[in-house]
Parts: sequence; C-alpha cells; structure tokens
Amino acid sequence: MKRFSQVMFLQLCILSMLFLPFSVKDEQLTAHDDQSKWITSLDEFIRTAPDLEGAIAGISVRDTSDTSLLYEHQADIRLTPASNMKLLTSAIALDLLGETHTFPTDVWIDGSIHKKTLHGNLYLRGSGDPTLLESDFAALAKQVKKAGIHTIRGQLAADDTWFDDTRYSIDLPWSDEDQYYGAQISALTASPNEDYDAGTIILEVKPGKKAGQKASYEMIPKTDVAQVVNQVKTVPEGGKKKISFKRSHGTNKITLTGTIPLKASSSKQWVALWEPTTYALDLMKRALKAEGIQLKGPLKTKQVPKKAKKIASHTSMPLSDLLVPMMKLSNNTHAEILLKELGKRVKNKGSFDKGLDVLNERLPAYGIDASMTVLRDGSGISPINLVSANQFTLFLTNIQKEKWFNTYVHALPLAGASERMVGGTLRNRLKEPATLEKVRAKTGTLSTVSTLSGYIETQSGKTLAFSILLNHLVDDEKGKEIEDRIVSMLAEDL
Repeated sequence: MKRFSQVMFLQLCILSMLFLPFSVKDEQLTAHDDQSKWITSLDEFIRTAPDLEGAIAGISVRDTSDTSLLYEHQADIRLTPASNMKLLTSAIALDLLGETHTFPTDVWIDGSIHKKTLHGNLYLRGSGDPTLLESDFAALAKQVKKAGIHTIRGQLAADDTWFDDTRYSIDLPWSDEDQYYGAQISALTASPNEDYDAGTIILEVKPGKKAGQKASYEMIPKTDVAQVVNQVKTVPEGGKKKISFKRSHGTNKITLTGTIPLKASSSKQWVALWEPTTYALDLMKRALKAEGIQLKGPLKTKQVPKKAKKIASHTSMPLSDLLVPMMKLSNNTHAEILLKELGKRVKNKGSFDKGLDVLNERLPAYGIDASMTVLRDGSGISPINLVSANQFTLFLTNIQKEKWFNTYVHALPLAGASERMVGGTLRNRLKEPATLEKVRAKTGTLSTVSTLSGYIETQSGKTLAFSILLNHLVDDEKGKEIEDRIVSMLAEDL
C-alpha cells in the first residue's frame, strides 16, 4: 500500500509538471522574449549610432521597485558625469542639512549709536546665501535705518569668513572664469535676478540710434565694482548680431565687442565678477545711500569682532526651494556653495576639500562605493569627476526611501514642460506623448561629454531609474539626441 501511494504521488507530480507549469512557463518566455527584443533593439542602436563611434557610452537601467538591473552597457566603467554630479550633491545636502536649511545674512555694529550716528563700523556678514538680490540689500538697509542709524562714522566691512577664501574648484578652466557657470564661490555674494546666478551681473546691450554709433548697455544691477569698455557697434538693419565679452583676469574690467543691428532686440550677457564679496558690499553701500544713510569711512573686508551687536538680518529661502533653480537650471555656483556648506556644518570648515570628504563618507549609505569614484567638486564642472552609470542608478533607487525624496524629485527638470522653472533644461526635449512630463532627470554637458540620469514612468506603468553617460563625443549636442532616443525606447518598449 505504501509503495502504491508513492507511485501515485510520482504520477501526480509528473502530471503536474506536464500541464500546470506550461502556462507559467509560457508567460515567463513571453516576458523574456519582450525584454530580449528591447535589449536587442537598444544594443543595435548603440552599436550603429554613428555619433557614438569612437565614444564611450555607459548606460544603466534599473527597476526602482527592487533595484534589479534591467539593462547595462559598459555600466561599471567610470565616466565623467558633468552636471549629473549635482544629483549626488543635492541629495547629500538634503540628507545632512535638511529641507528647511537656510542661509542667513546679518548686519552687525561694533560701536555705539548716538544722535542717529554710529560711532563705529557696520559689518555685513554672509553665510553662503546665493539668492541675495538688490532688493534684499535694500531691505537690510531699511533695518539699519530703523535701528536709528543715519550716519556711519566708521567703515562698512564685509565678512565672508564662513567659507574659506578658495574661490574656484580645483579643475575649473581659466577660460570659464568670466562665465556665469564659473562664478567665484564666496560666503557673501549677490545675484542679478531670480535665476540666482550668484556672483554675476547682466549687461543688456541695445542698438544705438544710428548705424555707426556705439551700442548702449544697461548693467543689472548697477554696481561700481564693474568697469565696462563698450566697443559694440550699431550696424544697419539686417546686419549681423554678434556680441561677446571678456573680463580681464584678476579685475572687473569687462570689454564688450561685436555688432548689433538697428531696431534689433537687446542681447543679454551674464558676466561673472572677480571677488563677489566686494560686489555684495558695493550693493550694500548703494542700498544705504538710497535710504539716506551717510557712510563716512571706507569699504573693507574683515571679520565681525566678538563684541559686535547684530541689528539686521535676512534669511534665504529654504533648501527645498533653493534646489529648484539649482537643479532645473543646473546652477554650478549653488552646488559648490552647498558643498562648502556641508564642509562647514559637518567638518567645521567651509572648503571644497571638507565638503568632498562629507560626500565620500555619506554616499556609501546609498550604494556608491567611494573607492570606485573620483569626486573633485560639487557641480560637475570638472572633467576629472568619475562615476559609473550603475552607481548612479543604484543611488537613485536607494534614495527613494528618504523623507526628502519628493522634494528631490520635484527639483529635477521635467521633460517637455514649457515653464522654465518646471521643465528647466529638459523643457525643449522629449516632447513626444510617451515621454512628455514622464521623465524627471538631470542633464549634463561639458566639451565632449553629454549625460542624462533620472527617472521615467513607462507606458507599462513601471518607474525606472536610468543613467546615460556619454564621453569622448566629437559633438556633445549629438549626445542629447542619442539620450532622447534611448529614453524614448525605455518609455515605449518596456
């Protein structure tokens, strides 16, 4: 009886194997076949894309629900991430500084006020706020007047010692020093408008009244720190509109050159200034004058003494809001300020080196092996930064559990969204139905480098983390076309 039962059991097992698994097996084969087709298509595209010939493409795709790799191509090769580096800096800033972190700017005095006269010095102390506008200096000046000061007998001094005095990250090219994306990093700086390109001014050039005349220009905001040499000529209607500028190294002498036709629209040039601390101090001086406050002493740069008293203060927007212009518009200065702020808050020194130490110590918690990366700055402007595509997608998947994740994702550019502070650097890309407003990702561009990493909602309802790192391109603009094609394939085929 026992042997019969064993035989019957074996027969039932065989029957189960013959009939029940076929449907499951068939479903698995179908899913595998579909994924194989997609993988084959993507492999073929990468193999045959003429603009990838001689280049290096690191590509990684993960299912965010379980971190499983769905696709990889040279995904463990360390490559230059360009501004995809901001994905790491912003996340660690949210993690360690917090969403509500702000940057105060204060006004202090070291003397007494008698009959509306300050017998002493007035100090402007910064702590890294990259969003200070001309109007914010005006508001501080109003507080100074409200404190009962109409005349300052001493100096107007700037204190930028919250960070160190190293103004550029180690690999910033000399040719980028006067560009808005290469602005100097100071704990006391100013921005010309609500894009918050800290440390820069805007020169808006307009045609003269007649051909042959010099063009006119407006400086935004007005500051005595910059000296402009205007060599732009007005040419007849239909002529060439081409304007460029050069700021002499170590100075704020800016030379404008080129031509602008009659009746042409204005041309805006963003110029990064030398020593943004003095730029901010000049705006404060002008704001005090506008309030009718007389300054008798000179402008200086020195630290607030311990005996000083605070009389005015301005608080920046919280980090959760600051990340929007930083990530949407890929603001390098914001990223480097966050890097130094991490160094200051965690290591008690606001330097590039200490900030990088913080990144290297914290990133392993999210799957990035610091021993397998090379990190040189917070913004990605260095061509020596090296991170692999697989590390990016693992990082992007692992941070989903954090309480600040929704803030992080909200700050990423949204594909095809036309509003500038929504679509950001992706507002004119990926506009087809399968990808429109379904991709949130960080762009990156350097000479010969184009990158795109982030998240996509596919037509099948999955959310994927992807990283596309393209290096050694002849034309980095072609890299964007390749990225968009790959992302479109992810959206439609998975």
